[in-house]
Amino acid sequence: MITLEDWALIRRLAAEGEPKAKIAARLGISRTTVIRAVNSESPPRYERRPAPTSFTPFEARVRELLGETPTMPATVLAERVGWTGSIRWFRDNVKRLRPEQQRIDPADRLVWAAGDAAQCDLWFPPRKIPLEDGTAKLLPVLVIAPAHSRFVTGRMIPTRKTEDLLLASWELIERLGRVPRRLLWDNEPGIGRGKRHADGIDAFMGTLATKLVLLPPRDPESKGIVERRNGWFETSFMPGRSFTSPADFNEQFTDWLTLANGRVVRTLGASPASRLETDLAGMLPLPPIRLHLGWRSRIRLGRDYYVRVDTNDYSVDPRAIGRVVEVTADLDQVRVRLDGRVVADHPRSWARGRVITDPAHKDAAAVLRHQFQQPRRVAAGDDLARDLADYDRAFGLVEGDH
Repeated sequence: MITLEDWALIRRLAAEGEPKAKIAARLGISRTTVIRAVNSESPPRYERRPAPTSFTPFEARVRELLGETPTMPATVLAERVGWTGSIRWFRDNVKRLRPEQQRIDPADRLVWAAGDAAQCDLWFPPRKIPLEDGTAKLLPVLVIAPAHSRFVTGRMIPTRKTEDLLLASWELIERLGRVPRRLLWDNEPGIGRGKRHADGIDAFMGTLATKLVLLPPRDPESKGIVERRNGWFETSFMPGRSFTSPADFNEQFTDWLTLANGRVVRTLGASPASRLETDLAGMLPLPPIRLHLGWRSRIRLGRDYYVRVDTNDYSVDPRAIGRVVEVTADLDQVRVRLDGRVVADHPRSWARGRVITDPAHKDAAAVLRHQFQQPRRVAAGDDLARDLADYDRAFGLVEGDH
């Protein structure tokens, strides 16, 4: 086989009109080699003829096992086929064969119509956020991105429970000012799994007149926009930042998203902010009625005058003890009402297992406790003795009464 340099020289001399016999004589090669080099479309390349190796006797059995279990580790395969040679050499051959046995799942290019869909996901920032009780915790961030414009909205929330997911979803949709025709989720327990929706989800979707789409497993393309944004947050938003509270995180995140949505996306050739108006035009209007979302319950207030929301206990005016009160909570506040009158109003705690007491409630309980411990007073002059003749008449023992 001639070298790459000889091949290039032969083609140059032939292009200049030099006879092939003269080129062969000049380079000391046969005329046939010169003709083959002139007629070839690619440079010469050395190709080693395949020959049996130590892996060859095991290859058929390895293919069979991979056909049954494509993810079987190479070490297990080596044990099953009785391989005793180099495990590195065995792994290299298994790596060569494995793609032939795996099923192919092609991904289509999706086209998102304006207003049609918004992709929803939870992002967990890789940094613990300080809470009210001095602890720190990894907290979820709900992210909603209309697919046509790729305009991103997001908010940190205290839990992944349905009540908080719906509160945050409504807040982000209100920021958009319109309702996407479809909300795409994967199998988030607080939203639903398969055909089963969490309590309150259907009512929420019905009020918005939108459709919930729970994506099947192994379908990342249908939610790829928002998932790529989550990775982008970790490389572009998080580095070099510190946070003092969830509220501080939300403030910084909202400010950053305002700038990020104004940047040009290479694949779009435009910024999400510039495409948002078209996206909103295809969406549905906000519902005309007020949404009743969040944590809601009605209980009879016990002697300890506390109510529980999520995992925390909040004090209530003890004068409501024994009465039925209505407990409501959103992402920021916990309120308790008695006959429409507020008898407790607390900032919601994002820490867990806390007891939150209003000093005024504690003082009122002390006054009521003191009054309860005092003996009942009897008005002076009250005659508590009853005439025994009243009992005689009641039982018909006095003849004069008949």
